[in-house]
Amino acid sequence: MKIIQLAFLCTLLSVTSYAQRTKYNFNSDWKVFIGDTTASGADFNDAGWKKVTLPYAWNEKEAFRKDIKDLSTGIAWYRKTFTLPASAAGQKVFLEFEGIRQAGDFYVNGQHIGIHENGVTAFGFDITGLVKPGAENTVAVRVDNSWDYREKATNQKFQWEDKNFNANYGGINKNVYLHVTGRVYQTLPLNSHLHTIGTYIYATDFNVKGQSATVHAESEVKNETAAPQAVSLEVTLTDINNKPVSNFSSKPQTIAPGQAVVLAAAAPVQKLNFWSWGYGYLYNVTTTLKINNKPVDALVTRTGFRKTEFKDGMVYLNDRVIMVHGYAQRTSNEWPSVGLSVPAWLSDYSNGLMVESNGNLVRWMHITPWKQDIESCDRVGLMQAMPAGDAEADVNGTRWEQRKAVMRDAMIYNRNNPSIIFYECGNESISEIHMGEMKAIRDQYDSHGGRAIGSREMLNSKVAEYGGEMLYTNKSAHIPMWAMEYSRDEGSRKYWDDYTPPYHKDGEGPDHNGQRASVYNRNMESHAVENVKRWYEFWRERPGTGSRVSSGGVNIVFSDTNTHHRGEENYRRSGEVDAFRIKKENFFAHQVMWNGWVVPEQEGLHIVGHWNYKPGVKKPVYVISTADKVELKVNGKSQGFGEKSDGFLFTFPAVAWEAGTVSAVGFDSKGKQVISGEKKTTGAPVALKLTNIPSPHGFTADGHDLALLQVEVIDAAGNRVPDALNTIKFSVEGPAEWIGGMAMGPDNYTLTREFPVEGGVNRALIRAATTAGKVTVKATTDGLTSATLTLHSKPFLTKGGLSTSLPGVDLPVSLVRGPAPLTPSYVPTRKALRIKGAIAGANADSAFMSYDDNELSDWVNDGKLETAWVEYELERKGTIHEITLKLNNFKSRSYPLRITVDGTEVYNGKTPLTLGYCTLSCKPTKGSRVRIQLAAISKDQGGSQLVEVTGKKLDDGVARDDSKAKGTLSIIEAEIYEPATK
Repeated sequence: MKIIQLAFLCTLLSVTSYAQRTKYNFNSDWKVFIGDTTASGADFNDAGWKKVTLPYAWNEKEAFRKDIKDLSTGIAWYRKTFTLPASAAGQKVFLEFEGIRQAGDFYVNGQHIGIHENGVTAFGFDITGLVKPGAENTVAVRVDNSWDYREKATNQKFQWEDKNFNANYGGINKNVYLHVTGRVYQTLPLNSHLHTIGTYIYATDFNVKGQSATVHAESEVKNETAAPQAVSLEVTLTDINNKPVSNFSSKPQTIAPGQAVVLAAAAPVQKLNFWSWGYGYLYNVTTTLKINNKPVDALVTRTGFRKTEFKDGMVYLNDRVIMVHGYAQRTSNEWPSVGLSVPAWLSDYSNGLMVESNGNLVRWMHITPWKQDIESCDRVGLMQAMPAGDAEADVNGTRWEQRKAVMRDAMIYNRNNPSIIFYECGNESISEIHMGEMKAIRDQYDSHGGRAIGSREMLNSKVAEYGGEMLYTNKSAHIPMWAMEYSRDEGSRKYWDDYTPPYHKDGEGPDHNGQRASVYNRNMESHAVENVKRWYEFWRERPGTGSRVSSGGVNIVFSDTNTHHRGEENYRRSGEVDAFRIKKENFFAHQVMWNGWVVPEQEGLHIVGHWNYKPGVKKPVYVISTADKVELKVNGKSQGFGEKSDGFLFTFPAVAWEAGTVSAVGFDSKGKQVISGEKKTTGAPVALKLTNIPSPHGFTADGHDLALLQVEVIDAAGNRVPDALNTIKFSVEGPAEWIGGMAMGPDNYTLTREFPVEGGVNRALIRAATTAGKVTVKATTDGLTSATLTLHSKPFLTKGGLSTSLPGVDLPVSLVRGPAPLTPSYVPTRKALRIKGAIAGANADSAFMSYDDNELSDWVNDGKLETAWVEYELERKGTIHEITLKLNNFKSRSYPLRITVDGTEVYNGKTPLTLGYCTLSCKPTKGSRVRIQLAAISKDQGGSQLVEVTGKKLDDGVARDDSKAKGTLSIIEAEIYEPATK
């Protein structure tokens, strides 16, 4: 009896002594030493080391100063002394690292606790038995970011250690947390080392129109007491106004000592606000673990709910078709002189600009992004495609197992983030077996998350749930296909056009790996025009244009990046914004074209460029607009209507400049004015203007926060002078560190206090100290009135190296676009006539391959002109008005074709060069048999060839090259259309 009573008392004490879980910000009060030493011991003297606040890459200052391949590598040590509260006695203590680069050995109070080597994912350690509550403790980390680091257990490099795309910002470059919990607790979603899966929140039974769904909460619970525990899980939902929405519980369950079980609870919830594009509506889901009806562990998960489907070649979000348009962004998402390790508000600023440009998806490239960027996309309402880790090819053996491990860890860690819509298994196609293995991981850990899993390419996969090429247009009637990195051209923000100093004409620049700069190296004007042309290739095949459609594509990249490059600069300049997120003309081009789920749902107009030129200049003016026609005026005098091309582009070929105003007016098809815009000539430069781009919570003295400052050259009326190139000198006084700006020139002017504006504007960063106070920044330049800006940093409270103020948790969500509309996102423009059979002049047994919805197969004749025909039999008669074809070598070869319907000629002409599909307008003719034949020996067109930055030619069709095969007709896909019925 006494033994039973004692056991009961121990159990009761173990329960009642549990303090509520506490999550600490563990970023403060670290020290760094660059080089190798023996610094694992608790008594090691690190007094002379540099004091830093995490996240902090020890080579951060090299970001954009050095070529990616020259970023410094080697060993760096990080150390931190902290005091664990005395209340933690008897509790569980965990360390959580969001990630490091590349590999680290970890020590607590001198004892080695483990290693982590993949350089990508989050991981954690149980340090319960090593730390001393109420006393000082030491954490030491030895980090090795060598490019050729090899996994110790296998002696194998990780595939993603790549000097092309994976910028090497070394050290502890992401957030670190300390968790204190009771001994019956909800686990952390950290598979590496802890082997736990945490909490999983999801919804089923969606009724989007009725704003309801069944919300599920599953939480892995572990019992580390000496006795069985009867536990239950209570779930509470609160909205963005902290208003309770729902409360429900699981059934009680007994957990044996040392056992981990998953507790589950679910309930229908009404009046839900569904997360959507540009509508980052999030809920706090509190899962409270109870023993004897008393709370012992409460965990808050910030998440959102949305319905997705992937079918009929389309992506559905909240029952509405959404065409993918956004950016393929390097996962580093870096900034000059700090790399990726920026405060959370700056991630929101950057990712929010993607939404402001009307992008709806970011495809992070090659490796999983850090949690801060993932959570940021939740807040701003930006869909994500989340990769695991890879380079440019499928692999086998150890390297494939490494890729699977990263995908598993990333899914577990990020499965509660609603903005993740796609899981990407590779930057090139992978085998069906490998695709199946990745899909099995998804099904094990995230079977209810509403996320498609696939890979780049996968054009004929039976396992992948989405796919798509890199540069070309793909279409499908089953899984969605979207282009995963199109429009690789580059253009610096410094260069407006051919007519503005410093006069970088379109296409100028040195060769790169044998590739002429004229193929890719542009100024802002021609870059914007080219991006309109590229997007139109996908939009032309959008949902609503038939049974086989394109689901869109993402432009590479959003911001200029310190990764692969091919110009005079050591960084990539393909961004719609520059490295400091100053908008280029491309930004506004996309803002016009992408303002809708499939088709633009609001009228838009942008006049490309500026209106400050010299007398005598006569130049083309480009207007990007959703209107049916656009009229241009100079100082009120009409320049006529522009020539419309590529869906959104209006060209006015030779407009004489006059000081004053250039304006454009857009009209609909009935002649009604629907949109207008203008640009004015500014006055002469007279002054500088210095402003702070504000954080939602001010400037915080935590040693990590950054202030983003903008300097402009302005005229007497306060307008930015768009052709100003003045060199600006900066000074800073007060508790802040000058980080600096960036411009084209020596070392890209990084870290300096003197650099030029480009296009009349530039930016710089300063970092807060750990002491609060007044910070004064002054900007001066010869001949102009100077500008001064004062900031006041606010204190950041820490105790014993710990803080309960967590990065990003209190940042506001963006609801700018509102919830997903309940109306359809498109009106069908044409209807496909199904092909039921075909005959051909040669190889008739493979004629079906020309309409099999498989872009890796084709029908081709035997090279003779007389056999270069195929005839399709339709399932019924229809009025054929358009035929869409994907022909081999579509980028470089034009085919002279003759098309008949039931023997009547409806088309005779040459196909245009495209990025995939061409649509041929036919004389509307009713019939059921369509013959397509090569009308003459085709000539080599010498079309432009797209290449990798390595110089490698890219494919533009099936594997066989027909570019020189004069009598050959090769059809990859044929589609036959009649007008949509009204």
